[in-house]
Amino acid sequence: MFPGVFAKSTPDKPAVIRAATGEQLTYRELDENSTRIANHLETLGLRPGDTIAMISPNDLHMFEVYWAALRSGLYVTAINHHLTAVETNYILDDCNAQVVFASADVADAVAETTSIAALTQAGHRIAWGGRLDGFDDYDEVLASASDAPRTDQPRGTDMLYSSGTTGRPKGIQTPLPQGQVDEIPDTYTAIFAPMYGFDTETVYLSPAPLYHAAPLRYCGTTNSVGGTVVFLDRFEPETALGAIEQYRATHSQWVPTMFIRMLKLPEEIRGKYDVSSMKLAVHAAAPCPVEVKRAMIEWWGPVIHEYYASTEAAGATFIGPQEALDHPGSVGKPLLGIVRVCDEDGAELPTGEVGLVYFEREEVPFQYHNDPEKTRKAQHPEHENWSTTGDVGYVDDEGYLYLTDRKAFMIISGGVNIYPQEAENVLINHPAVFDVAVIGVPDDDLGEVAKACVQLAPEYAASSQLTDELLAFTKESIAAYKAPRSVDFVGDLPRTPTGKLVKGELRKQYWPQKV
Repeated sequence: MFPGVFAKSTPDKPAVIRAATGEQLTYRELDENSTRIANHLETLGLRPGDTIAMISPNDLHMFEVYWAALRSGLYVTAINHHLTAVETNYILDDCNAQVVFASADVADAVAETTSIAALTQAGHRIAWGGRLDGFDDYDEVLASASDAPRTDQPRGTDMLYSSGTTGRPKGIQTPLPQGQVDEIPDTYTAIFAPMYGFDTETVYLSPAPLYHAAPLRYCGTTNSVGGTVVFLDRFEPETALGAIEQYRATHSQWVPTMFIRMLKLPEEIRGKYDVSSMKLAVHAAAPCPVEVKRAMIEWWGPVIHEYYASTEAAGATFIGPQEALDHPGSVGKPLLGIVRVCDEDGAELPTGEVGLVYFEREEVPFQYHNDPEKTRKAQHPEHENWSTTGDVGYVDDEGYLYLTDRKAFMIISGGVNIYPQEAENVLINHPAVFDVAVIGVPDDDLGEVAKACVQLAPEYAASSQLTDELLAFTKESIAAYKAPRSVDFVGDLPRTPTGKLVKGELRKQYWPQKV
């Protein structure tokens, strides 16, 4: 299904609501406006397989552009609006965007889009929320575009870029679906709607940036089944709880950092809000510390689910709340692909041994756009249909997968592998710790050793006594060799808006020649 179906059956029902202002798009408006944008794109000469881009903070218009692409057989690339002009232009050039939609809020990031050949043509740069030099006005384009119903609507899809936490962003391209948008569902809707109970009664709260894969796709799933999306402009712990209560949200998606922020609210604030409407709260993007997940289940009830996947959709594992309590730390069993854990040479490892996590599929479902070498590096050296995104972990004797860390973040200290996530998962539970990252730093004797970079909770102050306390606290839960040797107290930590640590930025401070 797609929004056009519900524009006929429930035209005045809110398809999307912006929580900060109460503004909304009904299904009739979403269908009509996305039709007009699709017709405009066709008049510009775009055809199935072409790419459009959008750069904006969370905004209602993003849904119109998204569905215009999906009902035109186009790729849509949503770009992180926090990027610089240079970074933005790299993605626009790499994805070969034929048209760019932008918010006036990101004027600096799109100031140099004239360097992209296709975007120098009239009508190929469109802005909302204010005037931008060289951009057509979105409302004027919408008003002048044809509202004629579209008779040919091949299904498009997204082509998103990795967050770039370990290097330059990579465009992740999957084949275009074969069929009409009103005849075949997208992959997310086909898998997650029946699994997680998305339907016309769903109220899906999206607290994350819409340029990120999971929020964008889950919002698309909600619209595909006739539910209502409620999005936040940005995540704030108390604001999120208030939105759950106000809109009686039934479904939501989070990253563990958001859980941690909400759990660290004072008890009297947490207790103010009714979260009983929540039927399913799914989390992904990063492993969740065991104690954090247990605390969330105690607070919200048995509604906390987890899946492990990636923008590449190489494969996926799933775990429910009771399973998570029974198998603490696991990200579940695979329902998409077969998990293979291999050593550095590609040899498959036995149960319980740590190695690089691959998913076996009939064929690799993605390629990195314009970069066949990166695509090849993501594949197993002997099995082209086994692919990895660089995570390290192991499988237990019941088939449950446990992640230990990203391969790129592993610390090799005196020849011993240390996975910093283990120490991070312990330290985040200390009341003084608001945020933490553990990285490897140079050591003359061992090559590198672990250091904890800690952002303190507001009521705590840095001291040598607190350093000793944190180090001792870590060693109570994990082996001493895995624990940090030192602590640096920092003002804040570099995270993407989706909660991922950008450890490369931290490492630059300690490894001037190494990231």
